[in-house]
Amino acid sequence: MTGIMTVLGCGGSSGVPKIGNDWGKCDPNEPRNLRSRASIVIQNGPDTIVVDTGADFRMQMNREDIKDASAVFYTHLHSDHVNGMDDLRPIRDKRKAAIPIFGTTETIEYLQARFDYMFKDIPPYYPTVVIPNTWADSDLYKKQMCGATEYIAFEQDHEGIRSLGFRFGDIAYSTDMVNLNDQAIEAMQGVKTWVADGNNLFSDSMGPHASLARLQELNERIGVETIYVTHLKNNLDYNAVNDSLPKGYRCCFDGLKIQFDGTVLNDHAS
Repeated sequence: MTGIMTVLGCGGSSGVPKIGNDWGKCDPNEPRNLRSRASIVIQNGPDTIVVDTGADFRMQMNREDIKDASAVFYTHLHSDHVNGMDDLRPIRDKRKAAIPIFGTTETIEYLQARFDYMFKDIPPYYPTVVIPNTWADSDLYKKQMCGATEYIAFEQDHEGIRSLGFRFGDIAYSTDMVNLNDQAIEAMQGVKTWVADGNNLFSDSMGPHASLARLQELNERIGVETIYVTHLKNNLDYNAVNDSLPKGYRCCFDGLKIQFDGTVLNDHAS
């Protein structure tokens, strides 16, 4: 596989800075502290697969000069991962075809209730924007295809709800995760680079997001070479975090690019 994952956003639910230009402990002069809501995009030949459409989706796509989305995968139904769904409309207009979206049953049902107009043909001006596709439990932990792109979707514990993580080749993405079950860990065997939730990186009380200790615990069983922590709050300064992390762990940033073979393309300090 020769595709590339681009991190569209690595911020927490409020982004960095928060409203009020609240940078917290983050240095505003470090551009990698400017964090939009957590999302990635997969580009692999004819396929452009977006994972989550948060509130910053339009800005993220324009920043990376990405003009298309052949499919959208949703990790879960929380607002910071779905609020930009309306911005799929101009992509649909350019494609002249509705965009397939994928999620668990609970996520798709939530989206159909909240964004019902996106699923309907409303003549004469508003054609159907998205076509729903549901992953059954039996679809998880196994290889599937979306266009020409092979992937594995796996369940994650997000304390109280489940989210989904994804594997593409030798890379994996696990936002909004506090723990993984045995099947997910098995599905991740052989992954070389992992973009993983670190929202509660240095906290003893994790809640719905993983800490460094939890990532280390999980990685003792997975064996990933490089882990990029994502979903970062404004108390996690880019340089301070990198200086505090053990070998093999790095702070994520918006625009990070990783090939499917695990090669990181634009983090020269890694």
